[in-house]
Amino acid sequence: MRIQERAAQFTAANQVRQLGIYPYFRPIDSDQDTEVIINNHRVLMLGSNNYLGLTNHPEVKSAAKAAIDRYGSGCAGSRFLNGTLRIHIELEEELADFVHKEAALLYSTGFQVNQGVISTLVGRDGAVVIDRTDHASIIDGCRLAFGRTVKFEHSDIDALERVLKSLNSLTPFIVIDGVFSMEGDIAPLPDIVRLAGQYNADVMVDDAHSIGVLGPNGEGTAAHFGLTEGVGLIMGTFSKSLASIGGFIAGDAAVIDFLKHHSRALIFSASPAPASVASVQAALKIIKREPERRAKLWANTRRLWNNLKSAGISYGRSQTPIVPILIGDDLDTFRVCAHLQEEGVFVNPVVSPAVGPGEALIRLAIMATHTFDQIDYAVEKIKLVLKKLGIQSKG
Repeated sequence: MRIQERAAQFTAANQVRQLGIYPYFRPIDSDQDTEVIINNHRVLMLGSNNYLGLTNHPEVKSAAKAAIDRYGSGCAGSRFLNGTLRIHIELEEELADFVHKEAALLYSTGFQVNQGVISTLVGRDGAVVIDRTDHASIIDGCRLAFGRTVKFEHSDIDALERVLKSLNSLTPFIVIDGVFSMEGDIAPLPDIVRLAGQYNADVMVDDAHSIGVLGPNGEGTAAHFGLTEGVGLIMGTFSKSLASIGGFIAGDAAVIDFLKHHSRALIFSASPAPASVASVQAALKIIKREPERRAKLWANTRRLWNNLKSAGISYGRSQTPIVPILIGDDLDTFRVCAHLQEEGVFVNPVVSPAVGPGEALIRLAIMATHTFDQIDYAVEKIKLVLKKLGIQSKG
């Protein structure tokens, strides 16, 4: 089948556009704050991963501008050759120290971290063991690896042990999300680390949604459980709490050095831009200096949970600032999203294949900079729209 023919067979997006409820690629004409401008209207933002509200912090913006003045807008090459700047090395050292590992390595995107690390570290004698709801970047990393990939049911420790028992001579590499990006729940890391020790497995945790959110100082899931020593590799992204774009992997110095010389996603990609790197450095300083931001994030999260519960709206098994409301049907989810935007609330729709059939949801994300009044307003509008459309959130 030719490319044009295959593209012509894709009609789903146009069908939703014709219904007037297409929810993707909505242009925003302002910064990522608690309120944004869409089509000249101010809308409450409940769809951003800007958990600590740092994307428009004056220090972060100032650091980005200063980096451009010093280094220019880009590096014109890969880290491997001409694209390593002093600030790349500085940030790697700062991140390694922050998550309590020997060394760290920057990648240009968070997606590339998972793709590049898993595909590089898992050979023909290995097996990647992943939670069925792990992020797409983990799945793509598995597809590129030479080893076997085995999934276990979401957070099911008994299922994980059955998988580990079945691998025989293959070396297991367990890769999980610390916080699951759709469900908002936290991985049962203590049990996973226990089984890893029992079956001689390595563990990597994707802390994309955990950095700045979990842990005594925002260091992520392993620190949250006091299990940093039991987790070999910690991955993080810059596009959430760290207010930029890019990602990193942290672990033993020997493993990081191996990745530097073998990870194709690193070697053959352009280096992270100076402004992005400097933004992360500034954000990291603020996270360390202002623990009250994380405290406010959790106060806001509890406010949302309590309000939804009082309104009779289920938020699933959320344990974090990611709060899903299960709708079920894909088109119903698009309708809820569209009606909420008309009411002045921006939320994200999540439909298959990102979730299973019949498990479509709207995904709310809380920021430290939201006010209680904004959260109260959002819940009232969600309650109003669900009632208007005759939709009951599913437990």
